Amino acid sequence: MTTTGPYQAYVYAYPHKTAYRPLTPQPALREVWAKEPLDALFLYMHVPFCEMRCGFCNLFTRTGAPEELTGAYLDALDRQATAVLEALGDGASFATAAFGGGTPTYFTAAELERLCGIAGRFPGFGEIPLGVETSPATATTDRLTVLAERGTSRVSIGVQSFIDEEARAAVRPQKRAEVEAALDRIRAVGFPTLNIDLIYGIDGQTPATWLHSLNAALEWRPEELYLYPLYVRPLTGLGRRTQDWDDERLALYRLGRDHLLSEGYEQVSMRMFRLPNGATGGTEYCCQTDGMVGLGSGARSYTSNLHYSFEYAVEQRHVRSIIDGYVREDDFTTARVGFELDEGERRRRHLLQSLLQADGLGRGSYKARFGTDPCADFATELAPFDDLGWLETTEAVLRLTPEGLAHSDAIGPTLFSWPVRELMASYQAR
Repeated sequence: MTTTGPYQAYVYAYPHKTAYRPLTPQPALREVWAKEPLDALFLYMHVPFCEMRCGFCNLFTRTGAPEELTGAYLDALDRQATAVLEALGDGASFATAAFGGGTPTYFTAAELERLCGIAGRFPGFGEIPLGVETSPATATTDRLTVLAERGTSRVSIGVQSFIDEEARAAVRPQKRAEVEAALDRIRAVGFPTLNIDLIYGIDGQTPATWLHSLNAALEWRPEELYLYPLYVRPLTGLGRRTQDWDDERLALYRLGRDHLLSEGYEQVSMRMFRLPNGATGGTEYCCQTDGMVGLGSGARSYTSNLHYSFEYAVEQRHVRSIIDGYVREDDFTTARVGFELDEGERRRRHLLQSLLQADGLGRGSYKARFGTDPCADFATELAPFDDLGWLETTEAVLRLTPEGLAHSDAIGPTLFSWPVRELMASYQAR
């Protein structure tokens, strides 16, 4: 192992976008998707706008977008949808959809109607599970009503803390009263699944205040809860923090995990907890094997052999430049920036996307796909975790123990291939 602590990086996708590079030549989307299975796709639409930028945020987003820009962005999304639908051809079927960002509900109710109209051009939209991210300030009744009427099954709201002082410390200036009013509106409009995001490791946070926020969230009995460790990343508002608070975060994680388990939640991953009988909007989509179709300036698309997107940035002037270029674009027929996956990278991605979930990796499904056993393919990489007692291996499954799951953010990056690490290391943050 080369990690030095439990919090190295959040691995929500592999390879990371900082491993993407300009594609030369730029392949036509029709060719990219020509031989892909199209029966269970994920439609992802990215909205790169927020009313404010939180201190911990390194997402591709900008604040204060005027109506002219949001309208032009929707125009570009519509043009991109036309190109993508033509590339997919007949026979494409979608299993799930999501609007992410940024904050999709930065859009007005009328703009959300238009966003749903663009998404409605894709087969199955309105009948498949749809998840949408929101914020306390933008979760207004008119916006939520549009989303409910267009079939939204899951609303995720970033609360982070129910204590005003902690929210300010995370550069998330909001009042608890505003948060609770937003949650009341979400429940009043009615969605099958409510997810609440909370953060631990904030300056001034204690075990008592962490439990306070957890219990405040539980008053709404959300079907899902995500518990995120605070990360300080380059070019974010909290980027100058240097103290090591790994032990504090790990203790708060364990406290939160045990508390939610005692309240009847089940653990899905290091971050995700859900009610066993919650209306989670089941889907046949499998992130290990099925494709994702991303629309928007910050969206990624996944095929079995190629992951692609537009350029990536965090610093505001670069983000604005990329968005400005996107809204002027009139040719969306090619993939511009991406990463080509060979057989070894496909195996590695399958391992990572499975092992970091509480259910673990089914050895049979891996062998059916690749013809080999993951324990043999990754014996050297997995051995240190086995030695630490973080790995449980049976004939059927390879999974992390509870302590291994607690160290997901150390295990994940350690399993990255050397070529991907070298690309990430050479990426110039901007």
